[in-house]
Amino acid sequence: MRDTIVAIATAHGVSSISIIRLSGIDAIDIAKKISKKSLITPREALLTSIYNHEDILIDRAIMIYFQSPKSFTGEDIVEFQCHGGMIVAQEVLDSAKIYGARLAEPGEFSKRAFLNGKMDMTEAEATAKLIEAKSLDAAKILAKQLKGELREFIDESRDLLLHALAYSEVMIDYAEEDIPDDIIESIMVKIDKLSSQITNIVDSSHRRRGLIDGFKVAIIGKPNVGKSSLLNALLSYERAIVSDIAGTTRDTIEEQVRIGSHIIRLVDTAGIRDSDDTIEQIGISRSISSLKEADIVIALFDGSREYDREDQQIISLLTDISDKEIIVAINKSDLPQVFDIDDISLAKPIRVSATMGFEKLTNHLEMTLDSVGNDEELMLISARQIDAVEATKRDIESAKRPLIDGELELFSYYMQDAIKSISSISKPYDSEEILDKMFGEFCLGK
Repeated sequence: MRDTIVAIATAHGVSSISIIRLSGIDAIDIAKKISKKSLITPREALLTSIYNHEDILIDRAIMIYFQSPKSFTGEDIVEFQCHGGMIVAQEVLDSAKIYGARLAEPGEFSKRAFLNGKMDMTEAEATAKLIEAKSLDAAKILAKQLKGELREFIDESRDLLLHALAYSEVMIDYAEEDIPDDIIESIMVKIDKLSSQITNIVDSSHRRRGLIDGFKVAIIGKPNVGKSSLLNALLSYERAIVSDIAGTTRDTIEEQVRIGSHIIRLVDTAGIRDSDDTIEQIGISRSISSLKEADIVIALFDGSREYDREDQQIISLLTDISDKEIIVAINKSDLPQVFDIDDISLAKPIRVSATMGFEKLTNHLEMTLDSVGNDEELMLISARQIDAVEATKRDIESAKRPLIDGELELFSYYMQDAIKSISSISKPYDSEEILDKMFGEFCLGK
């Protein structure tokens, strides 16, 4: 990392301010050439003229110098905060490249911060996810990870597993020493507790993944119950065609919409029914797929029509899923009601209509989304983190039988794998750590 990198740190487009960031060994020298300043004081916001590589004045901007190692990347960093718009920012970028910097690769500033020990992998992933957070709850969770919540759990888990491994290694290598009789029971209790904790964290993370990526909400029902009207109402514009002809929507329509503090992916599906139409059959198949992929399902029924076989088909599909939140709504409630709600045992129905509005349904959906965010359990924010802790649990479970049977060499083997798996979330496992535990925790007299 001897080279210096540069990038525009703000989004493309017109704005009040654009930030160009330099990081690396030549950052301060390049900044002096752009600003024509011979002395730049660290951590002082300096209003200065900035010039391009042809010595042409292009702006008056704020320049801030963060001296190594007290910077985001651990290297010298200089930021130019110039007036927004692509012209000036691009000129600064091009000039920095001519003076010796190279264009940063995606994520390279965070990568350098990680390699220089300014953040671990949990903080790096939280930083990336925070940029794309789809809810306020997600921002809160990610802010905790930036502060080190997940790292603390990983460090505590590593320490527990290292202790178990250290005891095992001591019992193997120093069998003639007096080892407490209850040591195996003590190890078993500790790793059992960690295994149970991992299970809870993984389950909670799966339930709340929509907080980070955006919950997928599917609207399902038989044809002509008002699914497209509901979609249009939630979007506040006419996105889907609405007509009295059954089967008008033949494909899934997916849009993003903000509900409370959440940005969700709302899916309007084709009406589910038996059909001989090939195109409609494809749409129905996609509707069923959307149902399976959704985090929350809004099941819409027509209160002005009697309960029939198609309604029963919808209820059967909903009965087969147990891992999703289901909201049941009876639409067209402004018309004479003939639908028997006693036939629905899934959830208490909400009565709505296009005429009266869908406010009750929207409020209920917002409450459902908020309730998911109220879980206080630690959350894993990526598939990589989930895979790592699940691998840790498998290794712990595999280690239990050898521990009970006194096969300590095999127990140690699985403990080594468990430590490597859990460590991969934040920082690599160093085998010398086990030596520190062995000779730091035990008075062996050797």
